Amino acid sequence: MTMPTDPSLLSLDGSLGLLLPIAALMPLVAVLMVSQSNPYQTLPLRGVFGSVAMLLYGLLGAPDVALTEAMVGTLLSTTLYVIALRSSMTLRIEDRRTRSLPQEEPDPDSEPLRRWIQPLHLRLRLVRDGPAPHGWLEDGRRLVIRHRHLERHLSSQPGHQQWRSTGGSLELQEQELTP
Repeated sequence: MTMPTDPSLLSLDGSLGLLLPIAALMPLVAVLMVSQSNPYQTLPLRGVFGSVAMLLYGLLGAPDVALTEAMVGTLLSTTLYVIALRSSMTLRIEDRRTRSLPQEEPDPDSEPLRRWIQPLHLRLRLVRDGPAPHGWLEDGRRLVIRHRHLERHLSSQPGHQQWRSTGGSLELQEQELTP
């Protein structure tokens, strides 16, 4: 048994006025996502991009693709992006200072360091119980970084001059590659 098909159902003539503005949003949102300097600002844009794609697929008559885009393209990929940003946008520094402050007292070295790395959209994590991948902080505000690229990036920030003016130093000690 064959179902009668109406050729007008397969035509986009009536909905072209609605589809073009929605389809034009996709490259616009994509350009906005790529042009953001703060990676956290791309999160809502990624959600908007997936929602526009979902709406477009739904209007084109592909509800299965629209549902897949909603679940995978919008929800899952945005969630994974949040997790990746949260774990990778952290500057982990080992705290090798010998002084011991009570936990409730503010750390006089960490606040200037936090302000220094803030324009890079990084979070500072001082590790006290083991080595950290990015470097270490010693007494006398001596910050040692293990990666040349990170050291150059930090030294180009305005906070570096303020760090130095308060007696701090930034040094590079690259890691040796092990075979």
